[in-house]
Amino acid sequence: MTTTPTRSAPSPKPPDTDSGPRKRASVPLRTRIAGLPLLAFISFLVLVPAGLIVVAAFGTDVPRPGGEGLSFTLENLRVLIADGVGGAALNSLVIAAGATALALLIGGSLAFVAARTDVRARGFLYLIGLMPLFLPSYVGALAWSILASPGAGLINVAFRDLGITGPVVDVYTLAGVIVVMAMYYAPYAFLMIHGSMSLMNPDLEDSAGVHGSPTWRTIRSITLPLSLPAVLGSALLIFVLVFENFPVSQVLATPGGIDTLPTFIYKLMNSTPSRGNEAAVIAIVLVTVVVAITWMQRRYLANRSFTTVSGKGVKPRIIPLGRWRTPVLLAALGYFFLSIVLPMLALLLSAVRSSPYMSSFSSLAEPGSIDFSSFTAAVTSDGFLRAASNSVVVSLTAAACGTALAFAVGYVVYRTKSWGRGALEGVSMVPLAIPHVVLAIGLLWTWLIMPLPVYGTLWVLIIGFVAVQMPQGFRGIAASIRSTDRDLEDSAVMLGARRSRAVAVITLPLLRVAVLSTFLLLLMLSMRELTVPLFLYTSDTEILSIAIYDQFENGGALREASATALVYCAIMFLLSYLPRRLGAGSGGHGA
Repeated sequence: MTTTPTRSAPSPKPPDTDSGPRKRASVPLRTRIAGLPLLAFISFLVLVPAGLIVVAAFGTDVPRPGGEGLSFTLENLRVLIADGVGGAALNSLVIAAGATALALLIGGSLAFVAARTDVRARGFLYLIGLMPLFLPSYVGALAWSILASPGAGLINVAFRDLGITGPVVDVYTLAGVIVVMAMYYAPYAFLMIHGSMSLMNPDLEDSAGVHGSPTWRTIRSITLPLSLPAVLGSALLIFVLVFENFPVSQVLATPGGIDTLPTFIYKLMNSTPSRGNEAAVIAIVLVTVVVAITWMQRRYLANRSFTTVSGKGVKPRIIPLGRWRTPVLLAALGYFFLSIVLPMLALLLSAVRSSPYMSSFSSLAEPGSIDFSSFTAAVTSDGFLRAASNSVVVSLTAAACGTALAFAVGYVVYRTKSWGRGALEGVSMVPLAIPHVVLAIGLLWTWLIMPLPVYGTLWVLIIGFVAVQMPQGFRGIAASIRSTDRDLEDSAVMLGARRSRAVAVITLPLLRVAVLSTFLLLLMLSMRELTVPLFLYTSDTEILSIAIYDQFENGGALREASATALVYCAIMFLLSYLPRRLGAGSGGHGA
């Protein structure tokens, strides 16, 4: 009797974790192409406006509806040697470098004191470091124009009351612009450096102390070098933000006859006739400088190691300040007073004065000199109500669309094997290297020539906000997606659930805190954005930031502008506390 040999049952395939040809072949085609429509959409949203800037820089005409065929020329490059361009570029570099250095000094010092010392009221110091972040820089600039203009500035009025004639302070100078920029961009340095200081392993510092190194020498030779990535990262971010900043330069530098590259671009766009092609050339120069600075920073850090966090729990070394505890706290309070308290008081005084100009503080004691009706007039006017409703609709819609788009991009990049994932991530980060004033011009031309009836509606503002804020939304979502295990989602799919249902029922609830935080971040960024809507709005689509800017530009509406700005700041401060409240609430419902 013969026996028939039997085959053993094939062993199940191992999980698809390898990266060889077998893995690529096992992925269905529909999964491979799932991300391509998203890549095409993001590319259209971001790259088309950027491409139109390049086309306009070398074209004989700017993109417009019914424009003739493309015709190229190099004549536009002559603007680079025109009067004023070199001075504007130098002013931009000086302001950006000076403000970056001062912001690093302010934010870095606050971060070190709050994270590594026994200073009094450390929790309050942390809030001091953050609070200027939630006051739009252009509102701060407007307040400082009320405080320190050479003629009618409140500080100069106070000095005249003391018998000191002549302008003592003048914010319409390079130094004035640098100081104001630094005050409102210092929180970026504070956040990044505070995080680095808080996570730093104290072993090296302790070893230096054991070998007799004085405290301040240890800080200089160990602590600060280990914080170099955070310092350089925040320096790069602040430099780029200041270099491309248009509103503060327009409010403070332009009245003093100081041009920067963003204000020069704005001047070219608003000249008669408009010089859009030359503005596009300057815009490319602006982008080139930003990209070059970013490349140099990455190259400098590429071959250096700054590992400071070990696998064990880390408790940073606390440095006793001794007799310096109170003076350091007073210095921090001084920054808080200059960046928040004094500007708010200036706006309040400007809003309640019956006359827009004041020659002496003694005039405030005269009957009828104080009038709070400006708040009522500001918040009940048709213009305010229309601008406020537009701001709410645009900001909420842009935040919702931006969050959904960022989640879709993050999911495709980090949870699928779709073609073009790397390109999708790269395109999503492109707006980070394009100044807002440049992208705003590209967006204007894009939606002027598109056959879709978008320009002149709120949708063009929503699209603009989503485009410029794509990097912030993507990074906020991507970090949480990468840190969340996908096993529960895959298990639901294996048990028969569709992938879309598994994402909606399992993945999104797991990421609810990150999604809410990203939504609120984009909401705040949309509420405070000025540069992009300045190029895209019409009389029917004005939002609060534009309304405040226009009111300040019109000196006759100074009281109403100040009242509107205070209401606007109250909204911003309220929004600044929502992420923490929602985060705390969500944290209490963990399994």
